[in-house]
Amino acid sequence: MTPQQPKSSSIDWLTLVIYFVFVTAGLFCIYASVYKETHPDIFDTTQNYGRQLVWIGISVFIGLLILLVDEKFFYAFAYPIYGITILMLIAVLILGTTVKGSSSWIEIGGFRMQPAEFAKFGTALALAKFLGGYNVKFSDKKIQYVSAFLLLLPMAIILLQNETGSALVFASFIFVLYREGLPGYFLFIGFMVAVFAVLALLVPPIYLIIAIAVMAGLFMLVIRRNKRNILIVWSVALLMMGFVSSVDYAFENILQPHQRSRINVLLGKEVDLKGAGYNVQQSKIAIGSGGLWGKGFLEGTQNKFRFVPEQSTDFIFCTIGEEYGFVGSVSFIAIYLLLLWRILYLAERQRYKFNRIYGYCVAGILFFHFAINIGMTLGLVPVIGIPLPFFSYGGSALLSFTVLLFIFIRLDSNRLNELRGAFE
Repeated sequence: MTPQQPKSSSIDWLTLVIYFVFVTAGLFCIYASVYKETHPDIFDTTQNYGRQLVWIGISVFIGLLILLVDEKFFYAFAYPIYGITILMLIAVLILGTTVKGSSSWIEIGGFRMQPAEFAKFGTALALAKFLGGYNVKFSDKKIQYVSAFLLLLPMAIILLQNETGSALVFASFIFVLYREGLPGYFLFIGFMVAVFAVLALLVPPIYLIIAIAVMAGLFMLVIRRNKRNILIVWSVALLMMGFVSSVDYAFENILQPHQRSRINVLLGKEVDLKGAGYNVQQSKIAIGSGGLWGKGFLEGTQNKFRFVPEQSTDFIFCTIGEEYGFVGSVSFIAIYLLLLWRILYLAERQRYKFNRIYGYCVAGILFFHFAINIGMTLGLVPVIGIPLPFFSYGGSALLSFTVLLFIFIRLDSNRLNELRGAFE
């Protein structure tokens, strides 16, 4: 049986059109955010927008090549691709270049690459192949342990590079695991860990320990009191007590000073409008100044006069908010949600588990980036420095997101080809 090349009618054009809309709009947002009257040419490669245009060309070219590759290639080489990305991450620890406090870059000549970005789709492929194997059931403890290893290995290496934001992106895979059978209480436990971590930074730990003991005592009144239940309740309570007691130590000794400051500003424990809180403050001013309809293309004063730091990368959403206002921002969010819905819709209609799981990985990664990046610009989450997919300036990010999405488009096109073949 010869491999089928995707026909134009088998490609999901809605997803493809949204991709091109985003990269085009992202290019103009980068142009507006760093615009200089002395360098008005969008093809000027000495400026971020000129370099981004080159990366768009490279990314589109590679994306189109992916559409021509036999879809079986991605299943067959999922583990080797994962292994290569792991080796690249290890190479960063040895040969890495430090950029803005993060040692997550490899520089070869004038080319700079961030392997952490490519590790995302490498991990997505490996996880999809492992969980998509014949007769694999996530209820099996061995399957759970191997899945956790596949996720935690790149995450741990990236943390060693002091790239916390990219490492946290791997938490998005928990939604994939939930879809494949991870018990819901794991999500609940994760949520409660986050809640108690925040509370431990706001409230003296002794008060939380007392509250946990009281809750455990009350819980004992409503359950059947046998040895097993008593052991479970008080074991969980002791673990929670130990966790809240260790949060402050981890906060002071593991996080970097700038990370602690950002969290303190977010929680209202510090007011530092000229330091850690400056980025977010200027971001809010820029977005708020856009009003309902925005100031118009190249008319954003906050961006034009460089009040917003990192305005072409982490804070690119400020340009959307200031120049296109509330209407433009809501329209952008609506289209992004449409893309996520479309990916999940297509994922649920795949004939093979590998394709479906990979589709959920794509949706989870994009959603995490989208939610956290916009949350950063609005001051809803700490500034952890992750890009807005297809919009933020950066060659490694754009190329990795393109590969991530186009692999799924290729896998989906095969589903449509097979359905046609069944009726021919």
